[in-house]
Amino acid sequence: MEKKIITISREFGSGGRTIGREVANRLGVPFYDKELVDQIALESGFAPKFVEENGEHAPGKSILSYAFANQSIPGVMNGLSTADFLWSIQCSVILQLADKGPCVIVGRNADYILKDRADCLNVFIHADDDFRADRIVRLYGESEKSPMSRLQEKDKRRQVNYQHYTGRTWGHVKNYDLSLSSSKLGIENCVNIIVECCGL
Repeated sequence: MEKKIITISREFGSGGRTIGREVANRLGVPFYDKELVDQIALESGFAPKFVEENGEHAPGKSILSYAFANQSIPGVMNGLSTADFLWSIQCSVILQLADKGPCVIVGRNADYILKDRADCLNVFIHADDDFRADRIVRLYGESEKSPMSRLQEKDKRRQVNYQHYTGRTWGHVKNYDLSLSSSKLGIENCVNIIVECCGL
């Protein structure tokens, strides 16, 4: 069966967003990343910056961070916490976008949200720490934190968010159809492999 919907999950700094964008360009299909953030912001009423930071990142690096943050307020957001309300909107938007037709969706736990679709190819992009550290410094510049600390913090918050909302382990190979190392294969080869697997 043709794989019409491609989800790209990725370690921070692995080039997953770049790979996803190029796959979309090669296939001639919509690419949802910032556009997805904007749509979720529009439907939720939250600022795009808030959605970008909280839509796939936990409040902290422990699963307990959800227990101590964003308590529900009766009568507001259907009584859901801010995080749960955002998750609900995110699921709705991703399902709607997938129903529109072929596309590439980056992040936002889309692999889990679309897990019941037979026409979905779920990809996880990872890379060696040195490759990722060098890449984030080149793309985003230096900060007061070391590159390794930045990688670990961002990935840990993605991992906690994923576990909280899906009950699954982020990055576990059985959750994906393809797991590719961009540091070993190169960005272009990762693109080629994904395009070849789509059968479009």
